[in-house]
Amino acid sequence: MYNFALAFVICGVVYFIGEAVSNLTKAWIPSVFVTAAVLLVGFWTVIPTTVVSDSMLIPFGSTIGIYLLITHMGTVISIKQLVSQWKTIVVCLAGLAGMCALCLVILPGIIGRDLVVAGLPPLTGGIIAATTMMKAAEANGLAEAAIFAIAMYCVQGFAGYPLTAVCLQLEGKKLLKGYRAGEYKLEGAVSDVDAVNGKLNNGTVEEHKKLIPPLPANWNGPVVILLKLGIVAWLATQLGSIVIPVINMKISGAVYALILGVIFTSIGFLDENAINKANSYGIIMFALMMYVFDGLKDCTPEMLSSIIGPMILLIVVGVIGMVILCFIASKILKVSFLMATATALTALYGFPPNAIITEATCTALAQTPEEKEFLMSKMFPPMIVGGFTTVTITSVVIAGIFAEMF
Repeated sequence: MYNFALAFVICGVVYFIGEAVSNLTKAWIPSVFVTAAVLLVGFWTVIPTTVVSDSMLIPFGSTIGIYLLITHMGTVISIKQLVSQWKTIVVCLAGLAGMCALCLVILPGIIGRDLVVAGLPPLTGGIIAATTMMKAAEANGLAEAAIFAIAMYCVQGFAGYPLTAVCLQLEGKKLLKGYRAGEYKLEGAVSDVDAVNGKLNNGTVEEHKKLIPPLPANWNGPVVILLKLGIVAWLATQLGSIVIPVINMKISGAVYALILGVIFTSIGFLDENAINKANSYGIIMFALMMYVFDGLKDCTPEMLSSIIGPMILLIVVGVIGMVILCFIASKILKVSFLMATATALTALYGFPPNAIITEATCTALAQTPEEKEFLMSKMFPPMIVGGFTTVTITSVVIAGIFAEMF
């Protein structure tokens, strides 16, 4: 009765449970946490520990799936939006630098260098960082560090959500006080959000000439779009095998994939929002997520209890380092410290929770539709464009560097 098809069904059911709980709680309970918890308990009881490998998702998710997704990330980055939010980007980068610096200085002697190196990239970003560190740890025979990377990815949101909510509440009250006193005016409506990529959508397509003209629609089908992504991904793997003379080390191909994704999209070779245009985002993300969760099969109750303390320490020290650098950067750039901290904290959960928390805060604080629109115009753009996009880019780079540190 049990075969690859039933294994695939089991993976799908577990993944659905995580998504359902997240939707019912408006993302306050992360889907990745629920999925990981259900799968972990299942591994200890009735679910075969080989279920993910039996589903045949791993060969795809752990190889070309990762590179296609990272290259795709480069096709959804808006350089124009990044430039418009440059101050937000600077404070986000400062916050992530503070997080990494304080953890690397304080924690190696307390929880061990391997756990710090494995856990920091997932703490600064999302699935790609967690996948990169899990693979690097496994390649070096560090089973506990590999599980630690997954665990950090699954639980970090619990720290990020309440802290962000507090920052946004305080910032919103301050903005409303000024708005009601006539210090601020409503300048314009907020754009909609691209519900898949976590970026602002201005509702129009900007036409501009590119070096390579687009293929006719009847020639540019899903397979051709994936083919072009595959070519760029292959180039990234080749660059990732080169040792850089000055630093005498390799840079992860994931970093090159992201950079090349941006470059090849700007010249017109890659389609914007490529994987979604090829109608392939869902299956690629599913395969990648299940590959990450497969790392939990070796986690015993004893191992889990041993890494809870280090996880809490890494999150606490990391957030303190982030807040310190955000404070310094916000004073230098003369921007709101609360808003700077809120955007940097998106590293702990990403999209869509950042959009949900921001809109919920604006709705709760505003007494009129005009007040909500004002708050959204001030807080939504930096939370979406600056915070999420910066964290998306930076976490891939950080993971690529840290993967070579074991």
